[in-house]
Amino acid sequence: MTKTAPFPSPTPILEVQNIEVIYNSIALVLKGVSLTVPQGGIVALLGANGAGKTTTLKAISNLLRAERGEVTKGAILFEGERVERLSANDLVRRGAIQVMEGRHCFAHLTIEENLLTGAFTRRDGRTAIRRDLEAIYALFPRLKERRQTQAGYASGGEQQMCAIGRAMMSKPKLILLDEPSMGLAPQVVEEIFAIVRRLNEREGVSFLLAEQNTNIALRYASFGYILETGRVVLDGAAEALRTNEDVREFYLGVAGENRRSFKTVKSYKRRKRWLA
Repeated sequence: MTKTAPFPSPTPILEVQNIEVIYNSIALVLKGVSLTVPQGGIVALLGANGAGKTTTLKAISNLLRAERGEVTKGAILFEGERVERLSANDLVRRGAIQVMEGRHCFAHLTIEENLLTGAFTRRDGRTAIRRDLEAIYALFPRLKERRQTQAGYASGGEQQMCAIGRAMMSKPKLILLDEPSMGLAPQVVEEIFAIVRRLNEREGVSFLLAEQNTNIALRYASFGYILETGRVVLDGAAEALRTNEDVREFYLGVAGENRRSFKTVKSYKRRKRWLA
């Protein structure tokens, strides 16, 4: 497959160059994955459960070692410098942070205490941290209302807002957002993605979104990559992917007049046109 250059911009904020990831020294999970996130861009990383989206994000954020995973080939560049050997803390200090799948708020801490944990790598003083906390509350008014509520008693949408707000407290340049729609009602999902766009436009934060909800991800992203079994099988501008017949059928559930029956889907999937 011929790769297309997503953006003719200056140095991208993130470049993943042909990486392979192995778990437990034997299980090859990612097989030559490459992608680019431009400065100030929103890029979607799409695919079914088990395609390798979360592993890709953890490879970028240097969280693989805790799971006995390792980047064995390729390179990861953040702002033009290789970072795959840095610690996760070092990467956060440089401006790249991951919001994990499932939100992972500290249930026994209040919303405000959770937000403040996001500033643990900062060294610019309490006044700056308090100022940024108020800015987060301005972006997320619901969190201000619930600031003294234990996070474990917050709704799923509030916990997702808290997780994103906590990441913002680290003053990031890039947020790796893993399955932000998981377990949330459609109306809340729209609200979360609108927040992502607002943070992108107002704060200049770049986003790499790993999502199974292809439809909404391609409405908010400008470019997308589709993963299957640890490989990038298709990439392109978001609008082009949304109108691609294969993507519409197998990821958006739309096939028009030529929609195939359920019985023929499995055999057709084996010969998708982009894999032919």
